[in-house]
Amino acid sequence: MDWIKEIGVNDVVDILIVSYVIYKLILLVRGTRAVQLLQGIFVVVLTWALSIWFKLNTLKWMMDQMFTLGVLAVIIIFQPELRRALEQLGRGRLFSRSSTTEDQDITQRIGHILKALNHLAKRKIGALVVFERNTGLGDYVESGIPIASQITSELLINIFIPNTPLHDGAVIIRNGQIMAAGCYLPLSENPFISKELGTRHRAAIGMSEVSDAVCVVVSEETGQISLALNGQIVRDIKEESLVSKLYEELRPKAKSKEKTPFWKWKGGQHE
Repeated sequence: MDWIKEIGVNDVVDILIVSYVIYKLILLVRGTRAVQLLQGIFVVVLTWALSIWFKLNTLKWMMDQMFTLGVLAVIIIFQPELRRALEQLGRGRLFSRSSTTEDQDITQRIGHILKALNHLAKRKIGALVVFERNTGLGDYVESGIPIASQITSELLINIFIPNTPLHDGAVIIRNGQIMAAGCYLPLSENPFISKELGTRHRAAIGMSEVSDAVCVVVSEETGQISLALNGQIVRDIKEESLVSKLYEELRPKAKSKEKTPFWKWKGGQHE
């Protein structure tokens, strides 16, 4: 136990600081595509270790070549996360207490959204609203016009008014904030989608295919409200079902072990 006595106060402080920095970095990349990239890096490192262990010289040479440019590659790959970390550090927010969805009033937020959707639907004004969840949508946010505003029904309505600069494209919401408007989303290439569905619906389905985002669409042809999730869409969803599903998917720790399957909802036409 002599090694315990050799650990000084400075060592303890050093370990605590490094641990806290690592913890904040994990929070920074959590919910973004950087998590998948880190998993890929882990696989590469594991392959390199196995090549040494089993003396696979050719494979080890290939891994060595990858590590030669590894630092530069990491900087390029994690450029959005590094930029965000530097911005938060400059604002003094990197080491401040993180604001999470637990601090948000989900009921009030959904109320504002529902009021805006109903207003747009009655007037047959097209709209597309995307709720970011675990999968980061930073790339799509950057494709639009930054707003970073609290959710209000008046703001959502004004964004989608026809012939205004932001009415085309999608609104992306993250943690109770409207992050950007006029965002470009990937269109679904599913050949089984109904020909009746336009670009907004295809974009909503496409977004739900590449992420776990919840997408709500207002049709400008019919005024119907639809909800897309996990590559599926429920058309003309009833208000009660919409509120219930939004609350279920967006509130903190809302995922239960026995959730109602998406295709078994009542009050909408499944596509």
